[in-house]
Amino acid sequence: MPYMNDFDEYKRLGEPAKAEKSKIWQTAIGLQQVDGLKPSEYLIQAAKQNIEGEITIYEVYERLDGYYKAKPVKTADDRTEEADKVSARITEILSEKTFSFSPAEYITLHKRLFTGIYPFAGKIRDYTISKEEWVLNGKTVYYASADSIRATMDYDSKQEKSFTYKGLSKEQIVEHITNCIDFDAT
Repeated sequence: MPYMNDFDEYKRLGEPAKAEKSKIWQTAIGLQQVDGLKPSEYLIQAAKQNIEGEITIYEVYERLDGYYKAKPVKTADDRTEEADKVSARITEILSEKTFSFSPAEYITLHKRLFTGIYPFAGKIRDYTISKEEWVLNGKTVYYASADSIRATMDYDSKQEKSFTYKGLSKEQIVEHITNCIDFDAT
């Protein structure tokens, strides 16, 4: 099959090196902690094995699935399973070297992160919401109206694609990103 040689240039991206994996896992778990979610010790051990190259991210998934089948969550308030599974999914996504800032990508990310956790994973909501965020000292975040979500996503995507981060300090980058959030300062 000589045509198979045509695919030699398409090398599959390997898993990142240990230091990069460690940073990715820290970021993934940290993002869950921002939402007040705490990972299990079981995930921490699986993450360490993944960083050491003993198991793949897919084996982490398999282990988590087995762990939560054997030890189901007992209360609705216990979001450890969500923290663990979403942390692993974030790790996989951050390990990929692909990303496109677009509404389609955002919806796909939502589906990848929350499938099996929330029934609305990957779906645009059809109701308007606001939420007090403890990470913002209880200030209320007002989300886009349900009627304008798609248009808002298209507009924000276009604006972000035209913005350049070149030459900005970390503080300026954070300021630019936080300007996308509308919250009540009272």
